[in-house]
Amino acid sequence: MRRIVAFDHVSADGYFAAPDGSLSWVIQDPEISKAAGEGMPQTGAILFGRKTYQMFEQFWPKAAESPNPPDPHGAQSSEGTKAMAVFLTETPKLVFSKTLKDPKWKNTRVLAELDPRAIEEMKHEQGKNMMIFGSGQVASLLSQHRLIDEYQLVVSPLVLGGGRTWLNGMPSSLKLKLLEAKPFASGNVMLRYAPA
Repeated sequence: MRRIVAFDHVSADGYFAAPDGSLSWVIQDPEISKAAGEGMPQTGAILFGRKTYQMFEQFWPKAAESPNPPDPHGAQSSEGTKAMAVFLTETPKLVFSKTLKDPKWKNTRVLAELDPRAIEEMKHEQGKNMMIFGSGQVASLLSQHRLIDEYQLVVSPLVLGGGRTWLNGMPSSLKLKLLEAKPFASGNVMLRYAPA
């Protein structure tokens, strides 16, 4: 059975994007990039909402072609950035959007509707895990239907004071159990949770 893993950076006060949608506040850490690289071989598909997909599409295909790509959050380039760029470009991507008609990024398929039953059927197929990066609407809907198997949050040591929260519209609370809490020298903390 395939698992769905949702990943995002959040501020200490719980926002995943600044009020203007910016992610420049994310505090980068080469150890976290290395850990992300180690998880790539277990991922066989990426699920995106349109906004997150278009943000990724503007940066990562060019980074995959560059010999020394910059970091998407403005930090210095690293080997992890190049590896992530190649991984994101080569991995099949499903984008849920009624308006996106002509994606340019390799290995992208657009679905007009996010049907939780279809995602549940995909989970029962043979294959590698599915990953969600950001994509708050997708993560929220799949959380409501209890289809996410693991939540990975990198909590950055800063308070944004406002912005956009990651999961919205939950009809009820969702209890989680802590799988791992790992602090890094940068002050970031990686939290891994599974539904309780």
